[in-house]
Amino acid sequence: MVSERSGAEVLVASNRGPVSYSLGGDGALSAKRGGGGLVSGLSAIGPDTDAVWVCAALGDGDREAVRRTGGDLDREDTGGQRVRMLDIPEDVHFAAYNGIANSVLWFVHHMLYQTPLEPAFDTDFRAQWASYEAYNAAFADALADGAAPGAAVLVQDYHLALVPGMLRERRPDLRIAHFSHTPWAPAEYFAILPDDIQRQLALGILGADRANFLTRRWSERFLDCAGTALGSDCALRRPEDGPPELVSSPPDRKPHTTRIGVHGLGADAAFLHERAHRPDVDERLAALREQIGGADRRTIVRVDRTELSKNIVRGLHAFRRLLADHPEWHERVAHIAFAYPSRQDLAVYRDYTAEVERVAEAINAEYGTPTWLPVILHVKDDFARSLAAYRLADVALVNPIRDGMNLVAKEIPVVSDNGCALVLSREAGACEELGEDALVINPYDVNATADALHEALSMDPGERAERTGRLAAAATALPPAQWFLDQLEALRA
Repeated sequence: MVSERSGAEVLVASNRGPVSYSLGGDGALSAKRGGGGLVSGLSAIGPDTDAVWVCAALGDGDREAVRRTGGDLDREDTGGQRVRMLDIPEDVHFAAYNGIANSVLWFVHHMLYQTPLEPAFDTDFRAQWASYEAYNAAFADALADGAAPGAAVLVQDYHLALVPGMLRERRPDLRIAHFSHTPWAPAEYFAILPDDIQRQLALGILGADRANFLTRRWSERFLDCAGTALGSDCALRRPEDGPPELVSSPPDRKPHTTRIGVHGLGADAAFLHERAHRPDVDERLAALREQIGGADRRTIVRVDRTELSKNIVRGLHAFRRLLADHPEWHERVAHIAFAYPSRQDLAVYRDYTAEVERVAEAINAEYGTPTWLPVILHVKDDFARSLAAYRLADVALVNPIRDGMNLVAKEIPVVSDNGCALVLSREAGACEELGEDALVINPYDVNATADALHEALSMDPGERAERTGRLAAAATALPPAQWFLDQLEALRA
């Protein structure tokens, strides 16, 4: 539990924290700090605000760090931030994280199920759901114990969808927000879930004072799902001078009003410009240019995790279609595809990663020559190399099946040295902000994606530069620190 002395004014809760630990063979712990919007946001509120980040131990190194510190991590490891790490039993975390969050909730919101075969909500599912409840309860307990009276608590994502409702019961004095970083499923797809689970998820998030989403589209889908799941136990209001509100009134709880917010996370232009011109990026840029070969060769760049929703395989098939339909691009274009392995403890993800590699190899075998490698595939995560690819991009390919936002679509136009054309899925949240200046595609349509790639490669340099400027401006309109502060201000209003 968080100690009494830690009565924080602002608390952030997320599955993954801002630091992770690895355990060496000699027993020494080494800490690795991460970045992102939450890190920037907590830094932006300033040292005078008492803030704490509550997260879970994710591996053996993290669990050892908790054992040695009691869970209050050394600030030298965290960049000065107060971080409380919870050592939730490993089997509970595994079932909640892999069994429910990543294999059920992620699949529902990204509409990934092969419904003739899956899902099947059986006894094993119910056992995993009990772990998900226990995992959320551990966070709710820690937040309740660690919050000052009237504190602001910002709960993150689908891993912790039950926390707001649980925390409301424990500490009704708190101001609670929940942020969904994923899409939200349409009501008819959300209805795949058992009826009682739909209800629990809706009431969990409606325990918050504000339920926040990346785009208006996702917020509207949540309103639909909550209305369907709760029926007469919730009512929608749309005030003329404010955001939509849901009033939930289940028989066992006092009526509660939740305001629905939209906060479209943007790219951090200052950080990206500075980081993309460091020596390590320059080195990788030179190495990529050598791999591409030919100073006049154009580049189509994608940078993704091998997450099923990212649609990498169809993107590769579209590039192959481009080469088949437009032989004039042979020897003149290279597809730089970075596909960093994700969730490899799940078999379906391992299979998908293998298929990405197989298709890339097949394209190179079919079209490659002694002087031209059509697909340059890298599967080892390397942020500096990703930035180097951003700088080289003539075309950015971002074609997810479904995505809450997709920051890559926003980052490449900011970093590209000579401007880039953006081929963007209409199912990416970023399309709401960037669609006017992108070439928008149906992510399932391989031929249409190939046509868009050809159009992007053929785009007049002047038009490409103008589009890039507008894309970069839209992409950086709400940088991470301001994104966080806007949510905090709205919660306190």
